[in-house]
Amino acid sequence: MRSYPLDVFLPAAGFGERLRPATNHLPKPLLPILGTPIIESILGKLAAVCDGTIGINLHWKADLLRAWAAASPWHERIVFFPEDPILGTGGALKNAESLLSRRAFIVHNSDILLDIDFARLVAEHLASGNVATLACHRLPHLSNVVIDDRGQVLDVENPGASKPDPTHVADKVAYTGIAVYSPEILSFLPSGVSHATVAWVAASKAGRRVRAFDVTGAYWNDVGDPATYARGVLDALRERGETVYRSATARCGRLEIDGYVVLESRTEVRDGSRLRNCILLPGAVVSGSHENRIIGPDYTISLSEANMQPALHAAEKKRVALSDPLFASHFGTPSANARAAAPASDSPLWSDAILIGLGGSDRRYFRVQHGGRTAVLMECRPEDPDFERHLAYTEFFARHAVPVPAMFSSDSAGKRALFEDLGDASLYAYLKLPRDTASIESVYRAVMQSLVTIHTSATDRVLECPLLKTRIFDYDYFRWETTYFLDRFVVGLRKLQVASRPAVDAALQRLAQ
Repeated sequence: MRSYPLDVFLPAAGFGERLRPATNHLPKPLLPILGTPIIESILGKLAAVCDGTIGINLHWKADLLRAWAAASPWHERIVFFPEDPILGTGGALKNAESLLSRRAFIVHNSDILLDIDFARLVAEHLASGNVATLACHRLPHLSNVVIDDRGQVLDVENPGASKPDPTHVADKVAYTGIAVYSPEILSFLPSGVSHATVAWVAASKAGRRVRAFDVTGAYWNDVGDPATYARGVLDALRERGETVYRSATARCGRLEIDGYVVLESRTEVRDGSRLRNCILLPGAVVSGSHENRIIGPDYTISLSEANMQPALHAAEKKRVALSDPLFASHFGTPSANARAAAPASDSPLWSDAILIGLGGSDRRYFRVQHGGRTAVLMECRPEDPDFERHLAYTEFFARHAVPVPAMFSSDSAGKRALFEDLGDASLYAYLKLPRDTASIESVYRAVMQSLVTIHTSATDRVLECPLLKTRIFDYDYFRWETTYFLDRFVVGLRKLQVASRPAVDAALQRLAQ
């Protein structure tokens, strides 16, 4: 990767008020995401592209940031710019003028998670003649930077608040918190407290090029409150294909887990605990049962089920009517027909359906909860050829003592079915945490017994399920499976490049034959 002669500036002075009480212990830039502080993840990307000095402004918990920097790989490149009082996003740059006036520099807020090609952003700025190049995203609810058809910044609505003015019709984008500047931008900033947007607008009005660089579609998370922090952690888990993370310094007793579980450094989980959708921050000690929580050394932050999901899952959350016949029997709610005869004021019951899994054939699995009961809704594409097979297999295996989720109801016309909710923990996730030998043996014996049942009593009666008997695992199915493995796992999840795909395909073809 090419390195550019740029300095780096990381604003890190803020109080992180919306993240309290977590930020009473750690400044926001040092909040960990799977063992790595946010600011460290940022510098890992920027230091590979920019070879200059790294400036960091300080105020809240400055001693902790200094300690982190001293132990970091970039300690010889870091220079601090203390602020008292905090000077704002523009005042911070003016305060660091002794560093930033030398050459072009990149500013990256130290609470932003953005997955873009930073080398491309820098190269665009250096080649463009811009005085400022702002990485921007098109998200209507945050878009308050007004631009023209060339991307030139004309105005900023509600500076510092990222709140668009709904009465103003214009082309608008959202600023991500990352920009590349030429030193000239500093001349448009006053001394003292100010916002960086002051310089953008002033420079633009003076005829300088202040342009938006479109990064729409890239992953972007502004970690501002417990929900966005949790989402950043769980997105990182999902990126790894994991549901459990345990720091090497975390200690665990015997515990049960479900959903997403993150144990950061120096955490302790005592015997008999149960964790479901929980993030334990450094120094937390827990016992008992906890669900949908961020837990620190002396505090607990409770979140909703929807807020303890990765961004992809949260984005597909929807509402379902429990009067739908598919749900009515299991949840004990009146069906649509019964409700039609009820008084008009008797409104139907609704529930959030939260995405919990994606099937290989584009199926969607949602968790539905109501009145202490829960179930999993499966939705298939209208053209899904395997919907009927899925239902037939479920009924057949259940009859022959193979432990599959019970099917409560189905809707063949809508390609939907409602299943028993057995939780989110897989055998793989179960074994990510310490287990005694007896527990490991017990769970493997149960798994082996299920396999034995499938290959003996169930197989002996396969004629009872014609759709299964005719499902021959032949050449075509084997090649589908291996292609799926390469595309979805090797390339899609692990982000690995297959050096010679034709050679690998040829080998898999021979194996299938």
